[in-house]
Amino acid sequence: MKYLRKHLIGFGMVLLAAALLLWFLPARWAMPWFEPHLHGLRLQQVQGLLWDGRAGQVVAADGHVLGQVQWHISRRALLGELQLHLDFDGPQLAFSGGMQRLPDNQVAWREVNLRAELVALDPYVKSSLGQPRGELQLTIDHALLLGGWPLQLRAQAQWRRAVMRTHSGDVALGELQWQAQAQGGVIQAQVHDDGNGPLHADGQLQLSPLGWRLDATLRPRQTDPALRQWLAGLGPPAADGSVHIQRSGGLAGTLSTPRSK
Repeated sequence: MKYLRKHLIGFGMVLLAAALLLWFLPARWAMPWFEPHLHGLRLQQVQGLLWDGRAGQVVAADGHVLGQVQWHISRRALLGELQLHLDFDGPQLAFSGGMQRLPDNQVAWREVNLRAELVALDPYVKSSLGQPRGELQLTIDHALLLGGWPLQLRAQAQWRRAVMRTHSGDVALGELQWQAQAQGGVIQAQVHDDGNGPLHADGQLQLSPLGWRLDATLRPRQTDPALRQWLAGLGPPAADGSVHIQRSGGLAGTLSTPRSK
């Protein structure tokens, strides 16, 4: 009995030491386990604990410094309840938001704020309509995701100083605004302009895992030949220069008919 008690005490001390080490684990010690899951990103100048840490540099695979990041992970993750808050700040991208992993493989995001300079999308956007310029500001009040798709969503976005850079020059669009909601996995989004820019925009977009439908009207407020030429690339213009766009894909017939404004 004495021999067993001695070994139980020793085993308990080992467990206690391991728990204390995990509780106060330096973030830089954990990097070899996390970086393989960062899709080529590397964290440098890492400070703090695994649970409350920061990286002075977030470096892309090509060596470009993207910015810096801070994070907070609830220690309830040790019980399988992952709660994470991120703050990323860079010259072309800033992001903050809180994430919680829920049962049934669902993930919830709350109070998400994103600011992005759209010039950063040039390597990923190739279109005959041009390359987007300006600043995108996105706010997500709440999003419930399953497999990356929003089951529930409440979000707003603004495209500020919106410009399309084309081979013929820049086409100014003004400021465009979006509101999006989702219930049951069907996303309803509305787009419009701020009422003062060179482009009048009014449209609705519906998305589901089965299909999508776009119904929008774009009309120039001014006699800007560059804007009128760009709009003509979207469809045949009416007498007033407006272009009515109707597009759909997938099983779009399963989506409800857009409501007219």
